[in-house]
Amino acid sequence: MTKATKLLTALPPPQRQRLMSLAREVSFQEDARIFEAGGTADRFWVIRSGAVSLDQQVTSLQRVTVASLGSGDLLGWSWLFPPHQWDFGAVAFSPVRAYEFEATAVLTLCEEDPALGLVLVRNVAEILAHRLEMTRGKLMEQYSMRRHAL
Repeated sequence: MTKATKLLTALPPPQRQRLMSLAREVSFQEDARIFEAGGTADRFWVIRSGAVSLDQQVTSLQRVTVASLGSGDLLGWSWLFPPHQWDFGAVAFSPVRAYEFEATAVLTLCEEDPALGLVLVRNVAEILAHRLEMTRGKLMEQYSMRRHAL
């Protein structure tokens, strides 16, 4: 299994500085819902401290946690791809401090600086590949546990 990429540390210093010029510091209280699946994905965050759970509504009364994110992790990637809607929900598992980025401003910066855009998209793709691998592992583990329980 590959090590998770941390978006900001993966960017070369000049690109990181340009991206960080768009950052706004935000915080979320424990149990705060940051976004809901199906909502408009117009921003993303890099977690500075705390923990966030990504979840999926499986029934009207039940949510399943699909991933847990912490310091340095990218929260939100749906802003990058049409239809720009969240695929999962996100809730603060503990008090969270994060850098928030507005998607429109970041996409404009990427158009102005194609080298930054390429590095950013490659790093987001690597993060997504890692998360897909982690999700696959969890699904296999759940399948195995259910199969043995029968």
